[in-house]
Amino acid sequence: NRFCAASHNRTGFLCDDRDTCILASQVCDGVSNCRNREDEQEKLCGDVPRSLPGYLVFRCSNPSYWVYADQRCNGMNDCGDCSDEMGRLAACPPCGSEWWSCSPVFYEYCSCIPRWLCRDGVQHCLSWSDEYLC
Repeated sequence: NRFCAASHNRTGFLCDDRDTCILASQVCDGVSNCRNREDEQEKLCGDVPRSLPGYLVFRCSNPSYWVYADQRCNGMNDCGDCSDEMGRLAACPPCGSEWWSCSPVFYEYCSCIPRWLCRDGVQHCLSWSDEYLC
């Protein structure tokens, strides 16, 4: 089993040295992050995402799309329909302290935007709450 918790408790892949834990999205990305290149081996990367272990993959609500498991609940709309950030399958916690909650959100975010986007003169929340309340 190569499952591990990488930085910020994100889903990771354990290298052969049993010490190095890389983010799921660093597997089969064309860059060797493990000392023995096991994160880029043909057996693992030959038919992505089917060749990847299930714990590294999150299936979007649209069956044609998938993202790496560490991209689930990262605040970004990686699936294109926010299924990686909202809903039963994603099971994401509520917005953290560094985020502002508003739904729906425009552009690349889903139900939360980073607080640094508050009062920046650009509408990110449909309700404009990011400009007037945040």
